[in-house]
Amino acid sequence: MKKSIIVALIASLTISCGNNERFLTSASGSIYDCLVVCDESVQEPIRTTLGGDMYGLPQMEPYFTVSHVIPSQFDNYLKSSRNILEVEINPHQFTQTRASQSRDVWSKPQAYIRIQSSSKEEFMAYWAQNGEQIREWFVREELSRQIRFYRSDTNKSAREKLNKQGYDLLIQTDFMLIMDTSITVNGQEVKVLWSCNNKGPMRKDIVVWNYPYTAQTQFENESIIAMRNAVLGRLVTAQVPGSHMGTEYKHFPPVTRNVAALQDSIGGFYAAETRGLWKILDGEANSLFAQNA
Repeated sequence: MKKSIIVALIASLTISCGNNERFLTSASGSIYDCLVVCDESVQEPIRTTLGGDMYGLPQMEPYFTVSHVIPSQFDNYLKSSRNILEVEINPHQFTQTRASQSRDVWSKPQAYIRIQSSSKEEFMAYWAQNGEQIREWFVREELSRQIRFYRSDTNKSAREKLNKQGYDLLIQTDFMLIMDTSITVNGQEVKVLWSCNNKGPMRKDIVVWNYPYTAQTQFENESIIAMRNAVLGRLVTAQVPGSHMGTEYKHFPPVTRNVAALQDSIGGFYAAETRGLWKILDGEANSLFAQNA
Protein backbone atom coordinates (compact mmCIF):
# COMPACT_ATOMS: atom_id res chain seq x y z
CA MET A 1 0.00 0.00 0.00
CA LYS A 2 1.12 3.57 -0.60
CA LYS A 3 1.33 4.31 3.12
CA SER A 4 4.15 1.84 3.69
CA ILE A 5 7.15 4.19 3.40
CA ILE A 6 7.99 6.52 6.23
CA VAL A 7 10.57 9.29 5.82
CA ALA A 8 12.23 10.18 9.09
CA LEU A 9 13.09 13.74 10.01
CA ILE A 10 16.82 14.16 10.48
CA ALA A 11 17.68 17.28 12.40
CA SER A 12 20.58 19.20 10.93
CA LEU A 13 21.61 22.73 10.07
CA THR A 14 21.46 24.47 6.72
CA ILE A 15 25.03 25.54 6.05
CA SER A 16 26.23 28.04 3.50
CA CYS A 17 29.61 27.25 1.98
CA GLY A 18 31.94 29.29 -0.14
CA ASN A 19 30.55 27.73 -3.32
CA ASN A 20 26.94 28.55 -2.22
CA GLU A 21 26.14 24.83 -1.82
CA ARG A 22 23.25 24.21 0.56
CA PHE A 23 22.87 21.25 2.89
CA LEU A 24 19.15 20.59 3.35
CA THR A 25 17.44 18.67 6.12
CA SER A 26 15.61 15.49 5.20
CA ALA A 27 11.95 16.11 4.44
CA SER A 28 9.55 15.36 7.29
CA GLY A 29 6.28 13.47 7.08
CA SER A 30 5.03 10.25 5.53
CA ILE A 31 4.54 9.42 1.90
CA TYR A 32 1.50 11.23 0.44
CA ASP A 33 1.32 13.77 3.25
CA CYS A 34 0.64 17.33 2.14
CA LEU A 35 0.77 20.53 4.20
CA VAL A 36 -1.61 23.29 3.02
CA VAL A 37 -0.80 26.84 4.08
CA CYS A 38 -3.75 29.15 3.48
CA ASP A 39 -6.51 31.20 5.07
CA GLU A 40 -9.39 29.28 6.59
CA SER A 41 -11.77 30.72 4.01
CA VAL A 42 -10.22 28.80 1.09
CA GLN A 43 -9.03 25.57 2.68
CA GLU A 44 -12.16 23.46 2.09
CA PRO A 45 -11.96 23.11 -1.74
CA ILE A 46 -8.23 22.41 -1.46
CA ARG A 47 -8.82 19.67 1.11
CA THR A 48 -11.61 18.19 -1.02
CA THR A 49 -9.36 17.92 -4.06
CA LEU A 50 -6.11 16.80 -2.43
CA GLY A 51 -7.88 14.53 0.05
CA GLY A 52 -10.32 13.02 -2.43
CA ASP A 53 -10.54 9.24 -2.74
CA MET A 54 -8.43 7.43 -5.32
CA TYR A 55 -10.44 5.52 -7.88
CA GLY A 56 -10.16 1.77 -8.38
CA LEU A 57 -9.03 0.58 -4.94
CA PRO A 58 -10.73 -2.18 -2.92
CA GLN A 59 -11.16 0.30 -0.06
CA MET A 60 -11.49 4.08 0.07
CA GLU A 61 -8.12 5.77 0.38
CA PRO A 62 -7.35 9.47 -0.19
CA TYR A 63 -4.75 10.80 -2.58
CA PHE A 64 -3.14 12.80 0.22
CA THR A 65 -3.37 13.09 3.98
CA VAL A 66 -3.91 16.84 4.25
CA SER A 67 -2.76 19.03 7.14
CA HIS A 68 -3.66 22.71 7.29
CA VAL A 69 -2.13 25.77 8.95
CA ILE A 70 -2.81 29.46 8.50
CA PRO A 71 0.09 31.55 7.10
CA SER A 72 1.12 32.94 10.51
CA GLN A 73 1.69 29.37 11.77
CA PHE A 74 3.96 28.39 8.88
CA ASP A 75 7.23 28.33 10.83
CA ASN A 76 10.67 26.87 10.13
CA TYR A 77 9.73 23.51 11.62
CA LEU A 78 6.82 23.05 9.19
CA LYS A 79 8.92 24.21 6.23
CA SER A 80 10.65 20.82 6.21
CA SER A 81 7.39 19.07 5.14
CA ARG A 82 7.76 16.85 2.06
CA ASN A 83 4.80 18.35 0.14
CA ILE A 84 3.68 21.95 0.64
CA LEU A 85 0.95 23.98 -1.04
CA GLU A 86 1.04 27.64 -0.01
CA VAL A 87 -1.73 30.06 -0.99
CA GLU A 88 -1.30 33.81 -0.58
CA ILE A 89 -4.25 36.15 -1.11
CA ASN A 90 -3.46 39.86 -1.06
CA PRO A 91 -5.34 42.45 -3.17
CA HIS A 92 -2.66 45.09 -2.48
CA GLN A 93 0.23 42.93 -3.65
CA PHE A 94 -1.17 40.78 -6.50
CA THR A 95 -3.22 41.79 -9.54
CA GLN A 96 -3.76 38.30 -10.97
CA THR A 97 -3.47 34.67 -9.94
CA ARG A 98 -0.10 33.03 -10.50
CA ALA A 99 1.31 29.66 -9.50
CA SER A 100 4.89 28.43 -9.33
CA GLN A 101 6.35 25.04 -8.49
CA SER A 102 9.70 24.25 -6.91
CA ARG A 103 11.64 21.34 -5.48
CA ASP A 104 13.86 21.08 -2.42
CA VAL A 105 13.26 24.62 -1.15
CA TRP A 106 13.72 24.01 2.58
CA SER A 107 14.30 20.23 2.73
CA LYS A 108 14.96 17.27 0.47
CA PRO A 109 13.09 15.63 -1.19
CA GLN A 110 10.43 18.32 -1.17
CA ALA A 111 7.71 19.43 -3.60
CA TYR A 112 6.39 22.98 -3.21
CA ILE A 113 3.68 24.93 -5.03
CA ARG A 114 2.97 28.57 -4.30
CA ILE A 115 -0.23 30.25 -5.53
CA GLN A 116 -0.62 34.02 -5.32
CA SER A 117 -3.99 35.66 -5.94
CA SER A 118 -5.64 39.04 -5.51
CA SER A 119 -8.90 37.75 -4.01
CA LYS A 120 -10.67 34.73 -2.63
CA GLU A 121 -13.00 34.68 -5.63
CA GLU A 122 -10.15 34.68 -8.13
CA PHE A 123 -8.39 31.89 -6.27
CA MET A 124 -11.57 29.79 -6.10
CA ALA A 125 -12.03 30.11 -9.87
CA TYR A 126 -8.38 29.21 -10.46
CA TRP A 127 -8.57 26.19 -8.17
CA ALA A 128 -11.76 24.90 -9.78
CA GLN A 129 -9.94 24.87 -13.12
CA ASN A 130 -6.48 23.74 -12.03
CA GLY A 131 -6.84 21.92 -8.69
CA GLU A 132 -6.73 18.40 -10.15
CA GLN A 133 -3.63 19.22 -12.24
CA ILE A 134 -1.91 20.52 -9.10
CA ARG A 135 -2.80 17.30 -7.28
CA GLU A 136 -1.45 15.32 -10.24
CA TRP A 137 1.86 17.18 -10.01
CA PHE A 138 2.23 16.25 -6.34
CA VAL A 139 1.35 12.63 -7.18
CA ARG A 140 4.02 12.53 -9.89
CA GLU A 141 6.56 13.90 -7.42
CA GLU A 142 5.75 11.09 -4.97
CA LEU A 143 6.01 8.50 -7.76
CA SER A 144 9.41 9.89 -8.79
CA ARG A 145 10.65 9.52 -5.20
CA GLN A 146 9.48 5.91 -5.09
CA ILE A 147 11.20 5.19 -8.39
CA ARG A 148 14.47 6.54 -7.00
CA PHE A 149 13.97 4.49 -3.83
CA TYR A 150 13.31 1.23 -5.66
CA ARG A 151 15.97 1.70 -8.32
CA SER A 152 18.67 0.39 -5.98
CA ASP A 153 16.51 -2.51 -4.75
CA THR A 154 15.29 -4.34 -7.85
CA ASN A 155 15.04 -7.90 -9.11
CA LYS A 156 17.84 -7.82 -11.66
CA SER A 157 16.78 -11.02 -13.40
CA ALA A 158 13.22 -9.81 -14.03
CA ARG A 159 14.47 -6.40 -15.10
CA GLU A 160 16.91 -7.88 -17.60
CA LYS A 161 14.16 -10.02 -19.13
CA LEU A 162 11.94 -6.97 -19.51
CA ASN A 163 14.81 -4.98 -21.01
CA LYS A 164 15.13 -7.61 -23.72
CA GLN A 165 11.48 -6.94 -24.58
CA GLY A 166 12.23 -3.24 -25.00
CA TYR A 167 11.13 -1.59 -21.75
CA ASP A 168 12.23 -1.05 -18.17
CA LEU A 169 10.25 -1.83 -15.02
CA LEU A 170 11.54 -1.72 -11.45
CA ILE A 171 10.44 -4.89 -9.65
CA GLN A 172 11.51 -5.21 -6.01
CA THR A 173 14.01 -7.82 -4.94
CA ASP A 174 11.48 -9.62 -2.72
CA PHE A 175 9.44 -10.48 -5.84
CA MET A 176 10.23 -13.89 -7.31
CA LEU A 177 9.85 -14.64 -11.00
CA ILE A 178 7.18 -17.36 -11.40
CA MET A 179 6.45 -17.19 -15.13
CA ASP A 180 8.25 -16.08 -18.28
CA THR A 181 6.42 -17.41 -21.31
CA SER A 182 4.47 -16.65 -24.49
CA ILE A 183 0.83 -17.47 -25.18
CA THR A 184 -1.38 -17.00 -28.22
CA VAL A 185 -4.43 -14.75 -27.80
CA ASN A 186 -6.72 -13.99 -30.73
CA GLY A 187 -4.02 -15.12 -33.14
CA GLN A 188 -1.38 -12.81 -31.60
CA GLU A 189 1.72 -13.83 -29.69
CA VAL A 190 1.63 -12.32 -26.21
CA LYS A 191 4.79 -12.36 -24.10
CA VAL A 192 4.07 -12.64 -20.37
CA LEU A 193 6.28 -12.07 -17.32
CA TRP A 194 4.74 -12.75 -13.90
CA SER A 195 6.39 -12.07 -10.53
CA CYS A 196 5.06 -12.30 -6.97
CA ASN A 197 6.25 -11.49 -3.44
CA ASN A 198 4.38 -14.52 -1.99
CA LYS A 199 3.53 -12.88 1.36
CA GLY A 200 0.25 -14.61 2.20
CA PRO A 201 -2.61 -12.14 2.78
CA MET A 202 -0.22 -9.28 1.87
CA ARG A 203 0.65 -10.93 -1.44
CA LYS A 204 1.27 -8.71 -4.43
CA ASP A 205 1.57 -9.82 -8.05
CA ILE A 206 2.99 -7.98 -11.03
CA VAL A 207 2.02 -9.36 -14.43
CA VAL A 208 3.50 -7.73 -17.52
CA TRP A 209 2.43 -8.64 -21.03
CA ASN A 210 3.14 -7.14 -24.42
CA TYR A 211 1.83 -7.74 -27.91
CA PRO A 212 2.15 -6.06 -31.34
CA TYR A 213 0.79 -2.56 -31.83
CA THR A 214 -1.56 -2.38 -34.80
CA ALA A 215 -3.95 0.53 -34.13
CA GLN A 216 -4.44 3.41 -31.71
CA THR A 217 -7.77 1.89 -30.69
CA GLN A 218 -5.75 -0.63 -28.66
CA PHE A 219 -5.33 2.17 -26.10
CA GLU A 220 -9.09 2.55 -25.63
CA ASN A 221 -10.74 1.26 -22.46
CA GLU A 222 -12.67 -1.60 -24.11
CA SER A 223 -9.60 -2.89 -25.97
CA ILE A 224 -7.37 -2.77 -22.91
CA ILE A 225 -9.90 -4.62 -20.74
CA ALA A 226 -10.63 -7.21 -23.44
CA MET A 227 -6.96 -8.12 -23.77
CA ARG A 228 -6.49 -8.10 -20.00
CA ASN A 229 -9.42 -10.48 -19.55
CA ALA A 230 -8.13 -12.74 -22.30
CA VAL A 231 -4.57 -12.93 -20.91
CA LEU A 232 -5.30 -13.18 -17.18
CA GLY A 233 -8.37 -15.33 -17.73
CA ARG A 234 -6.01 -17.91 -19.19
CA LEU A 235 -3.36 -17.59 -16.50
CA VAL A 236 -5.24 -17.01 -13.23
CA THR A 237 -7.77 -19.59 -12.07
CA ALA A 238 -9.38 -20.51 -8.73
CA GLN A 239 -10.20 -23.72 -6.90
CA VAL A 240 -13.64 -24.17 -8.44
CA PRO A 241 -13.34 -25.77 -11.91
CA GLY A 242 -13.97 -23.30 -14.70
CA SER A 243 -13.43 -20.20 -12.60
CA HIS A 244 -10.98 -17.57 -13.80
CA MET A 245 -9.97 -13.95 -13.34
CA GLY A 246 -12.25 -11.29 -14.83
CA THR A 247 -13.08 -7.63 -14.41
CA GLU A 248 -15.38 -6.00 -11.86
CA TYR A 249 -17.93 -3.71 -13.56
CA LYS A 250 -20.75 -3.35 -11.02
CA HIS A 251 -19.11 -1.30 -8.27
CA PHE A 252 -16.03 0.27 -9.93
CA PRO A 253 -16.17 0.04 -13.73
CA PRO A 254 -12.62 0.28 -15.11
CA VAL A 255 -11.60 3.68 -16.46
CA THR A 256 -8.77 4.56 -18.83
CA ARG A 257 -7.03 7.87 -19.36
CA ASN A 258 -4.22 8.98 -21.62
CA VAL A 259 -1.11 10.06 -19.77
CA ALA A 260 0.46 12.22 -22.44
CA ALA A 261 1.60 14.60 -19.69
CA LEU A 262 3.93 11.85 -18.47
CA GLN A 263 5.59 11.18 -21.81
CA ASP A 264 8.84 12.90 -20.86
CA SER A 265 9.18 10.87 -17.67
CA ILE A 266 8.52 7.55 -19.39
CA GLY A 267 10.84 8.06 -22.33
CA GLY A 268 8.48 9.71 -24.80
CA PHE A 269 6.15 6.73 -25.25
CA TYR A 270 2.44 7.12 -25.84
CA ALA A 271 0.72 5.58 -22.83
CA ALA A 272 -2.61 5.00 -21.14
CA GLU A 273 -3.47 4.20 -17.52
CA THR A 274 -6.38 1.94 -16.61
CA ARG A 275 -7.75 1.59 -13.08
CA GLY A 276 -10.26 -0.95 -11.87
CA LEU A 277 -10.86 -4.09 -9.83
CA TRP A 278 -10.72 -7.78 -10.65
CA LYS A 279 -12.87 -10.65 -9.43
CA ILE A 280 -13.29 -14.38 -10.02
CA LEU A 281 -15.87 -15.27 -12.70
CA ASP A 282 -17.89 -18.36 -13.69
CA GLY A 283 -17.09 -21.06 -11.13
CA GLU A 284 -17.21 -18.42 -8.37
CA ALA A 285 -19.15 -15.79 -10.29
CA ASN A 286 -21.31 -14.86 -7.34
CA SER A 287 -18.34 -13.95 -5.17
CA LEU A 288 -18.38 -10.31 -4.04
CA PHE A 289 -14.64 -10.34 -3.49
CA ALA A 290 -12.73 -7.92 -5.70
CA GLN A 291 -9.12 -6.91 -5.70
CA ASN A 292 -6.98 -4.08 -6.96
CA ALA A 293 -6.39 -4.41 -10.70
